[in-house]
Amino acid sequence: MKILVIWRLLTVGGVNAGWRNRAIHLKNHGIATDFLYTKDLGGMHMMQDIANVYLTKAKLEIIDIIQQNNYDAVVVVDTGKAYKWLAKARYKGPVIVESRTPELIKLKPHIEDFDKVKPNLIIVPSTYQKRITSILINEDLPIQVINNGIDTEFFRPLAEDQLNLDSEPVFPENKKIIGWIGRVDKRKNWRLLLEIAKLIKKERNDIEFWLIGGAKSVEREQFKEAWKKEGLTDIIKWFPVIPYQQMPHVYGKIRKSGGCTLATTKEESFGNTFIEAMACAVPVVAPQISAIPEIVKHGKTGRLYREEHVRGAARQIYRIIDNETHYENLSKAARETVMKHFSLSTCAENYVHLLKKLVGGEKQ
Repeated sequence: MKILVIWRLLTVGGVNAGWRNRAIHLKNHGIATDFLYTKDLGGMHMMQDIANVYLTKAKLEIIDIIQQNNYDAVVVVDTGKAYKWLAKARYKGPVIVESRTPELIKLKPHIEDFDKVKPNLIIVPSTYQKRITSILINEDLPIQVINNGIDTEFFRPLAEDQLNLDSEPVFPENKKIIGWIGRVDKRKNWRLLLEIAKLIKKERNDIEFWLIGGAKSVEREQFKEAWKKEGLTDIIKWFPVIPYQQMPHVYGKIRKSGGCTLATTKEESFGNTFIEAMACAVPVVAPQISAIPEIVKHGKTGRLYREEHVRGAARQIYRIIDNETHYENLSKAARETVMKHFSLSTCAENYVHLLKKLVGGEKQ
């Protein structure tokens, strides 16, 4: 079986991380995955080693790709133009729509008009995203929740002798690391990160933030200016490009320091960095919004705070890093939760069954 996944943005974010993991699992079941993107935002290194990747904006070229490859199924991820391409290519196979954008106003253009294409169903990564999507869908289309899965053999707690402490990010002495991972943009809310760091800097000298990512983010220059202007370059270390394959080592260093990860996001349809951290036995601090409480259980696998609450976020960080027993309990439960609910064997297997059902059996 051969499928095509169409998404306009080749990023290093959660959508591509989720599909990278899924493609590896599908391959083990004889299902090859091709990816089609229209814009590269620094994510090519994540995908090119596990699948065939097309990167083009040319309409005729896209139509030719669809026609020439004889795909058994097509998955469209938040790309409204894809339905016109499929119609022009006269594609007649099953179409799965993936709804991933958590903001209603941004999601609407991608699922309000399927042109002449009739999708078979819509896949969402969380119950929260199912509610958001159902608001916009007028057609009688089934909406199914399939969580993002993660390779728990790759993302796992690494022993200290497995960590390269001198590679970037270099492990600091006598500091507890708070990891902030993701794009530097409005939705990921880097401005709140600066406010939290500013407060913590006034109160302690044993904490260092690692900002991982943002090399091609839309607000990277605004962040850089504010980061320097606020005098936070000593407490926030910025690593714009860390290869995805190195992330287990980043989480391992955070765990060795007795630190945690922090999210300041305004909305999430799922949140891959949460299950990555948890799989590596790193507790998570995040706002109690959208899909996050479905993943991070307050006081069990991490701690949640009220949205935009600077003092509340700092307090939850302190409660994790200042209580060794609580830290170990959170770490253990975080890993166990991912193994039980978010492993590839659970989540990607659901996709395998779905594809075989739609296509009518695995191709020989």
